[in-house]
Amino acid sequence: MAAKVFESIGKFGLALAVAGGVVNSALYNVDAGHRAVIFDRFRGVQDIVVGEGTHFLIPWVQKPIIFDCRSRPRNVPVITGSKDLQNVSITLRILFWPVDSQLPRIFTSIGEDYDERVLPSITTEILKSVVARFDAGELITQRELVSRQVSDDLTERAATFGLILDDVSLVRATGSLWRGAAAV
Repeated sequence: MAAKVFESIGKFGLALAVAGGVVNSALYNVDAGHRAVIFDRFRGVQDIVVGEGTHFLIPWVQKPIIFDCRSRPRNVPVITGSKDLQNVSITLRILFWPVDSQLPRIFTSIGEDYDERVLPSITTEILKSVVARFDAGELITQRELVSRQVSDDLTERAATFGLILDDVSLVRATGSLWRGAAAV
């Protein structure tokens, strides 16, 4: 009699463990400041962006790809030439975050490491085009204009990739003219 009770408890425990495992694999969490894009093995990346909280998915068919949508800093060093052919080393500090509604497009066209792929290339492109318009002396005397122009152009270019730039700052600028200006 006791053997039958233990056997039925064992079967019930096994069934409960299997059911718990299935339910657990059907749940996922999206933390605060994050968003998820769902990849479906049959339909590909879905256009729905999932917000914070606990959500259901179809186990082994769907997979959540979690993106950090908080504002994050990134320093990008660039060596470029001025209008008078002086080498200038400039470091930009960018605060950026992705547009929530653009996350499926960002994931399919660029990937999860979008910031590693996009920000250095567009920063180099924009910074070189803006710095080439000024000679080394103007870069020092008109630093605010250069910074504003870089910020405006970079913000516009980043928007084409689904990124919003909160702040763009020229953190560090070095070159032969800066060393001479510091000595004066």
